[in-house]
Amino acid sequence: MTLEDPMTPSSPVSRQPVDVLIRRVDPEVPLPSYAHPGDAGADLRTTEACQLAPGERAVLPTGVSVALPEGYAAFVHPRSGLAARCGVALVNAPGTVDAGYRGEIKVIVVNLDPREAVRFERFDRIAQLVVQQVERVRFQEVAELPGSARAEGGFGSTGGHAAVDGTSGTSGQAALGGRTGGNRYASVVSDREGQ
Repeated sequence: MTLEDPMTPSSPVSRQPVDVLIRRVDPEVPLPSYAHPGDAGADLRTTEACQLAPGERAVLPTGVSVALPEGYAAFVHPRSGLAARCGVALVNAPGTVDAGYRGEIKVIVVNLDPREAVRFERFDRIAQLVVQQVERVRFQEVAELPGSARAEGGFGSTGGHAAVDGTSGTSGQAALGGRTGGNRYASVVSDREGQ
């Protein structure tokens, strides 16, 4: 018997695809599809043309609705090419499609480019749909949580960037509960705490 080197790629484990029922709300829209073998996300397309000015957002329909198996959810993720080339992001990324939802999947896009408008044509690819198994949990209230190495550290507590290391003026203040970050935007943390 020989032991395989754990760093050596082995043949992929064959897994059966999960069957997802899908209905076209727009009879002409291409169904979501994977661009390459091994891709996690299937491309979603818009059924409406739309132009977004800098800073503008819109809700774009995809022309499809799905029925996911119980114990699964679908997550709508941005497309990296649109983000890098056009500054397009999704406002609530990732958007969640629950197993019980039967309505049309819609995507909330925003143009973050400060100068250029972006235009979508009908059937342009605008997002990716990732289907994942999800756990159903029972929340159990306790008086105290068990300890951990991280404890309550969050909001950049591990450092690694000038904005959270405090080396760029007021940049680190928001992570520590201050009123502004280095870009002078108000801190949501401060706002919630009424500071």
